[in-house]
Amino acid sequence: MIKVEHLVKSYGTHYALSDVSFEIAEGEVVGFLGPNGAGKSTTMNILTGCLSSNSGTVTVNGADILKNPAEAKRQIGYLPEQPPLYTDMTVEEYLGFVYDLKRCTLAKKEHIAEVCEVVRIADVRRRLIRNLSKGYRQRVGIAQALIGNPPVIIFDEPTVGLDPKQIIEVRNLLRTLGKKHTVILSTHILPEVQAICDRLLIISEGRIVADRSTDELTRVIRDSRRWRLKVAGPEREVLGVLRGIPGVLRAEPQADREGGEVSTFSFESAAGTDVRADIFYALAERKWPVYGLEAVGTDLEDVFLQLVEHGGELPTEKTARRRK
Repeated sequence: MIKVEHLVKSYGTHYALSDVSFEIAEGEVVGFLGPNGAGKSTTMNILTGCLSSNSGTVTVNGADILKNPAEAKRQIGYLPEQPPLYTDMTVEEYLGFVYDLKRCTLAKKEHIAEVCEVVRIADVRRRLIRNLSKGYRQRVGIAQALIGNPPVIIFDEPTVGLDPKQIIEVRNLLRTLGKKHTVILSTHILPEVQAICDRLLIISEGRIVADRSTDELTRVIRDSRRWRLKVAGPEREVLGVLRGIPGVLRAEPQADREGGEVSTFSFESAAGTDVRADIFYALAERKWPVYGLEAVGTDLEDVFLQLVEHGGELPTEKTARRRK
């Protein structure tokens, strides 16, 4: 459905994108993530034909975005971070305007009514957009992206500025749209990706550093173990012992102290490895009393940071390869 090959975009000597390539199949719901300035918006703007690239190609359902822009853009519905609304129009007038702008050939009245029902704005379709709440305006923005029933829908930060109830409603709507469309969701809200997407693309410094299924990341979150250890012993020496125990992937001292020589450490153990006994015996051998050891879990934010920091690999994978 979407094929991006060797995309490069530079501004003078600064490269916003460096050889970006990926494919998205029909019916996939893909999350596109990255730190600020990583190249997310640049990629979205090139995909939608709003920005040209220095080199590389983008095809949407077989249509090249540069060689055949009209056909490629017909395949795409786009909701930018700031919905392109005319607030002096009613919802119905605005969607009619978008319908004409896109040269849609579907039955106009019926199609607009259907879109309004899908995004649940039928009850406000005759109200001026400027009088709508932020949540309803966002829904109108989603509605304009659906006009013409394009096979590909691209959303850029669709829940920014919404309250918790509105966020849940928009996420449910996006999940519903994913059943009938190919969806790209550009966001920095990681739980949103976990709730909606089938697959995750991570971009960092203009390069794709990870392409993983959401199920794979969920398994990493479930299997990885993060721990908090409180021990009475010299901090630097305790840290050295922790880092030397097989199965401990990383260990760091924490700022909180209980007084005296009791220090707190956080560490992560490899999936399927129980390091508790080894830690206990190693510390007991040195007569450093353990005051507490508790599992604190891991989350998608941790996994995201690991993927960015380790070039798309998780520390567990590097450890596994070294042991083979």
